Amino acid sequence: MAEKRDYYEVLGVSKSASADEIKKAYRALAKKYHPDANPGDKTAEAKFKEASEAYAVLSDPDKKKAYDTYGHAAFDPNSAAGAASGFGGFDFGSMDFSDIFEDLFGSAFGGGFSGFSSYGGRRDSRPRQGDSIRTRISITFDEAMKGCTKQVTIPYLEECSSCHGTGAKAGTSPVTCSRCGGRGQVAVKQRTPFGMMQSVSTCPECNGTGQVIKEKCGSCNGTGYNKTNKTFEVTIPAGIDNGQSVRLSGKGNPGENGGSRGDLLVAVSVAQHPILKRQGINIYSTVSIDYPTAVLGGETKVKTADGDVMLTIKPGTQSDVKMRLKGKGVPQLRNPKMRGDQIVTVVVNVPTNLTKEQKTALENYRATLSNN
Repeated sequence: MAEKRDYYEVLGVSKSASADEIKKAYRALAKKYHPDANPGDKTAEAKFKEASEAYAVLSDPDKKKAYDTYGHAAFDPNSAAGAASGFGGFDFGSMDFSDIFEDLFGSAFGGGFSGFSSYGGRRDSRPRQGDSIRTRISITFDEAMKGCTKQVTIPYLEECSSCHGTGAKAGTSPVTCSRCGGRGQVAVKQRTPFGMMQSVSTCPECNGTGQVIKEKCGSCNGTGYNKTNKTFEVTIPAGIDNGQSVRLSGKGNPGENGGSRGDLLVAVSVAQHPILKRQGINIYSTVSIDYPTAVLGGETKVKTADGDVMLTIKPGTQSDVKMRLKGKGVPQLRNPKMRGDQIVTVVVNVPTNLTKEQKTALENYRATLSNN
């Protein structure tokens, strides 16, 4: 288990900090890492809990004094310091911080925080969109350039045809939960070191739905959905890059409490081309030309995403000269008619195995240079 950080370090204050400075520091951290502002972020949740624990100690004069004297051992039931401080075995994890949140944020998060459980996790029975499903497909460089249609098959929760998603046996219907009266939430009162607190949590009987299934559907065992494999057609737009995703709205997991389905996110892996290299919307390639063409000029064949084209070489072209083929690059995703360019680096191929006649010709040429 990781060693706890110093509470003053957690809040970023000195040991001589005033109560207002401690509260101000916690206010900033609580707003930054609050679970509602960082849904699903476990790191933010851990930081929020850590800051809340530090504030719970340093904002209380007695606990602060015990901490300054004994450190974290003041709250350890197995230590002499815990026995001496009177706080040994204090359970931070079960604390209700509703009063702290209300003091810091007021009622901005709804009803004086009656909808928050420990550490501020919001619990309600409102409709929630389902989670997104993520999958991946691979396509060729040419398919990415021109666009294509692919099929993906994924594990999918299909609405049960027997109960039509209710989870109840045919001929029956879910009934209003007697424990929460259909609200999906129950109020819980508990005594805390800060006094008697009331918090609202998800009803354990109906799991927040407000309804209870008395007789479950035999086809789906009361879930309302059956697992299957489903195939979707995915339209890949021209110009998509490696790592980008295509979103199929409403093709993800079912929502909760009547919420809509999530989305299907298809990440695209684009294979590399052996000759053409993509950077943004431009394509880069290299072409070799012989020495006479570099000196005298001519044409050479260049591979592009649209097929081979003839590139005009001007007389006296030097090695590593870059030439631009307008409109031979990647289509823009939002406007496929607009394309980048292809940048071609020309490399002069210096001959290494010359015939006797070729060597004589070059010697004669070199002789003409020395006479100039």
